[in-house]
Amino acid sequence: MAMAGKALWSGRFEDGMDDSTLRFTSSLDVDSRMAFYDIMGSLAHVRMLKSCKIVPAEDAEKIIGGLKELAQQLRDGRLQMDYSLEDIHTNIEVRLTEMIGPAGGKLHTGRSRNDQVATDFKMYLRDAVLNTVDAVNGLIRSLQDVAKRNRDVILPGYTHMQHAQPVTLAHHMMAHAFRFGRDADRFLDALKRMDKCPLGSAALAGTTYPIDRKMTSDLLGFSDPTENSMDSVGSRDFVTEIAFDASMAAISMSSLCEEFILWNSQEFRYVEMDDRYSTGSSIMPQKKNPDIAELTRGKTGGVVGSLVAMLVTTKSLPLSYNRDLQEDKKPVMESLDTVTECARMMSKVVSTLRINESRMLEATSGGFINATDFADYLVTKGVPFREAHGIVGEAVRYCIENKISLDNLTLDQFRKFSPLVDSDVFSAIAVKNCVERRDSYGGTSPASTDVEITLSMQDSMNREEDVRMKDMIIQKCWDRLLNE
Repeated sequence: MAMAGKALWSGRFEDGMDDSTLRFTSSLDVDSRMAFYDIMGSLAHVRMLKSCKIVPAEDAEKIIGGLKELAQQLRDGRLQMDYSLEDIHTNIEVRLTEMIGPAGGKLHTGRSRNDQVATDFKMYLRDAVLNTVDAVNGLIRSLQDVAKRNRDVILPGYTHMQHAQPVTLAHHMMAHAFRFGRDADRFLDALKRMDKCPLGSAALAGTTYPIDRKMTSDLLGFSDPTENSMDSVGSRDFVTEIAFDASMAAISMSSLCEEFILWNSQEFRYVEMDDRYSTGSSIMPQKKNPDIAELTRGKTGGVVGSLVAMLVTTKSLPLSYNRDLQEDKKPVMESLDTVTECARMMSKVVSTLRINESRMLEATSGGFINATDFADYLVTKGVPFREAHGIVGEAVRYCIENKISLDNLTLDQFRKFSPLVDSDVFSAIAVKNCVERRDSYGGTSPASTDVEITLSMQDSMNREEDVRMKDMIIQKCWDRLLNE
């Protein structure tokens, strides 16, 4: 039976791994995405080992030079992976030792694969999350732009997918914008909780070497070292939290997509999607399908599935590290990739939508969308709201039986339901006035919506600045590690 090449830990074993064992346990296809972060983590670790005089300065400099060369090879696309080795971390260490000799073997002093992997993955996720936040914020910007251009466009607002009350398109778009804002902020909040460095926790119990974990943490751009070595290597709540955040963002996009798919249909005709973000039919030449929105809606299932995978994988794990945790990377990596790509595509869909203003306004004439305003009108005449609610219900039933709308009732017909009704009722139930009177904070009037847009735009600016500052701190760390 064929045997795989020796692993770094093979000293304990009489026989090497069987090829099937290597194939089953290898994570290289997934964790090769962390190659850059593995090199950065190793550069920080060896600089600390040198500073603490754990590794001789001469050997440390050799290691640093070799790691910098590997980083350059990675940037140039020249760093080849050896699939007879089980993961990216082993590949980097073996290549380093081949390049600089026995000094390369000193790199692993004072650390374990367990804390190394946890640190690499946190650094990877830190960048990936910032990229996702940027994409979601871009979608929010597109929604803000649509809102600014359509502050006076009126359409039905829905509850239970039934006509409820008239709203502006701006108000509707801002509802999605604020929802996406919370999604983006959840990601940023998660970064705060994962802003502690596991490196130096070693296998699970710390190390006997006089290491300086604060130095390593600072070099890698973390706020502090993690406080407990077992928790550091055995917990993946930061991964599950990000998988949850990705699921929430995907669900928010799926909701937006569902509306656009309906609005784009012949039955609604509220919007038309741009040709560049639609597809046709192989047999029906008239078709223009909203495939970007449909695919985004469909991809949500995979993102939610990744969250479930993380929850189930970690639900019964004893402390500390277990090999099950090798399965934590692919789900969340794919989730972030999906959410980022979908957000960028949906931003294009939103920014190029053609709005059918007349059709939206026409739709408000059905469904007695101004019934609540008639009830509010009766309240201004001194009728208790609950009584007014019943009066309007009777009027609506009368209109349904006679196939007319509230707007088409005569004053005499209105007075059959309440003698308090006067000619000012027609102004009170006019759809445009119904919208403009809802000027409470957070309401749908154009004046209130203007405030919403301003607040959301400020939130977006703050988010962009937060992402920029975090990215700048990280880049300074990389520049320092690679150039000093």
